[in-house]
Amino acid sequence: MFDYSLNIGGSEWMIIIFVALVLILGTGKLPGAARKMGQAVNEYNKAKDEIKNHMKDATDEPPKISGPVETEREKLEMIAKSIGIRTEGKTDDELRENIATKIGQKKIDEPEK
Repeated sequence: MFDYSLNIGGSEWMIIIFVALVLILGTGKLPGAARKMGQAVNEYNKAKDEIKNHMKDATDEPPKISGPVETEREKLEMIAKSIGIRTEGKTDDELRENIATKIGQKKIDEPEK
């Protein structure tokens, strides 16, 4: 019988879309629309790169411990202070939870006694 399917490749679709845009926007508005589209893509890429950099900074930064610690509590306080967590009035479990949340881990296991 008859086959009426369109055998149009990728580059031919680009030409069709370009012609449709010229017909819809006209030749005067096309450069402005392309400029706005370029600005939007640029803003998106900047935001994406900024998020990547923040994620990289957060994961690359190990907790800073300045000296030896004698107890588990001292170790927790040193880690918490190095990443900006206040330790006053918090239990060991609360500190572990806050540290785990801050550094992006699910949970820090309790030390064996």
